[in-house]
Amino acid sequence: MQLQYKITGHIKIYDPLSQEVFEDKDNAIHYENMSVAMANSLTNTGLGINTMVFGTGGTLVDPTGLISYLTPNTVGVNCSLYNQTYAKSIDPNSHDNIDPVRNKMEVRHISGATYSDILVTCLLDYGEPSGQEAFDNSADMNGNFVFDELGLQTVNSDGSVKLLTHVVFHPVQKSLNRLLQIDYTIRIQSLTGFNEVAA
Repeated sequence: MQLQYKITGHIKIYDPLSQEVFEDKDNAIHYENMSVAMANSLTNTGLGINTMVFGTGGTLVDPTGLISYLTPNTVGVNCSLYNQTYAKSIDPNSHDNIDPVRNKMEVRHISGATYSDILVTCLLDYGEPSGQEAFDNSADMNGNFVFDELGLQTVNSDGSVKLLTHVVFHPVQKSLNRLLQIDYTIRIQSLTGFNEVAA
């Protein structure tokens, strides 16, 4: 029998206080790195998802304000964000995660369903990242914390960091006057219909 799986992802970026939504869209999966991460997790020989990474290189803004979106990086085992400027641990068992109540992962499954969701929650609090501007009114879209790309990473058993997902979106500024919460859902679905494979 050949068991087939489909993996999809979706992000929502919003202010948890005002409920203003800045982005709500599907993301790209790096299938090669994801397959290695799943195999490592199932055999307990590597770490699963442990970090959310943020960057500023996913878009190009011309002098007239027209935004061009780059293609997500999902090919090549060593690919990364275009310009990573911040990272945050979302592994509840990691000593790097200083707030595991608000930066965490959980598995959601409905009995009888052929899919399970991994819900990754990450909160960028008022004081983070260090060095951000006071207000979200920057005219400069090139600041280190005007995010337009993010992804999830894992660490392999050899210590190498691998990008599992990548999403590019309209620039969103993180500043001292706003919270940013990211709800990142990865759905792993077993496709119905099994195909017999000849021996």
